[in-house]
Amino acid sequence: MKSIFVTGTDTDVGKTVVAGGLAAAMKRRGVNVGVMKPIATGGKRRGGALVSEDAEFLTAAAGVRDPRELVNPVCLEPALSPHLAARMGPKPVEIPAVWKAYKVLRSMHDTMVVEGVGGLMVPLLDRYFVADMVQRMRLPLVIVTRPTLGTINHTLLTVMAARQYGLEVIGLVVNYAQRIRAGVAEKLNPDALESACNVPLLGEVPFLDDLSARDLPHEPFDEIVNGL
Repeated sequence: MKSIFVTGTDTDVGKTVVAGGLAAAMKRRGVNVGVMKPIATGGKRRGGALVSEDAEFLTAAAGVRDPRELVNPVCLEPALSPHLAARMGPKPVEIPAVWKAYKVLRSMHDTMVVEGVGGLMVPLLDRYFVADMVQRMRLPLVIVTRPTLGTINHTLLTVMAARQYGLEVIGLVVNYAQRIRAGVAEKLNPDALESACNVPLLGEVPFLDDLSARDLPHEPFDEIVNGL
């Protein structure tokens, strides 16, 4: 099964839930899957160390025990874009640490699910973006998007940016990251996204309340993995 990079059209669209759900679905199929959150911001201090809750969610969902410094080699405390978060603290964004950790994880696992930070054009360094990192990793993209009004514009812009970088887009996942009452826009947008972006719609993820990594439902993630 191919490795993937999970990105989103924006922050808070539910990339971590989708990435964790896909990793869990792969593991159920007997795939030796690893997970990675190369760069995280908004880290929490725990026992004198900065910890990414997203990275913890991913490892729990995938059922792996890989070292924290491999799964999340760069963790910054301010909840900002990485290049701004690094300016506010003593720790820089060490891109070489990402490549080193990724190489080790690839040697340990047959398949990788890598989750980005924000969207494709989030700056990691000045003039160095998430898309540049994906380009070097040579991973195809799964784009997580929201179902609400405005999603066609955001999603199409993300797909256009991916294509400008020469990145392969496997498909879209519409995620209900927040509890909303589906209206006309939410009912029509999934098909409209597929048509406008000329990218397959892999599936839709309903709102999941009181979510924990170990309680992720099998559906719809099993269905999405079928399309990878």
